[in-house]
Amino acid sequence: QVQLVESGGGLVQPGGSLRLSCVTSGFTLDYYAIGWFRQAPGREREGVSCISSSGGSTDYADSVKGRFTISRDNAKNTVYLQMNSLKPEDTALYYCATATTAECRPAQTEFDYWGQGTQVTVSS
Repeated sequence: QVQLVESGGGLVQPGGSLRLSCVTSGFTLDYYAIGWFRQAPGREREGVSCISSSGGSTDYADSVKGRFTISRDNAKNTVYLQMNSLKPEDTALYYCATATTAECRPAQTEFDYWGQGTQVTVSS
């Protein structure tokens, strides 16, 4: 069965860094784009970043451009999200999800399998 397991979250001070990992199983990662999303308490889930199946195309939300970097290692069935210069407003539960296509699409409805999430808290 398809599984996505996020890890790497935690408590970090403003300006700090974290690297999230999304380990996948039960399907061939090479064929699908993967997205990272986040949801803060009382707010809707929002897209953070996406990477195409080959890794040749990436997208970022304006709020994280220049600070976050998405990457993937298909041989390890893993997608990463490197988060630098973290801000308190980055605090949220972060999820990875599998797209139904090889290229990234903006709509969350284009993502069909989701992990359980990893909590990121940015606070002094």
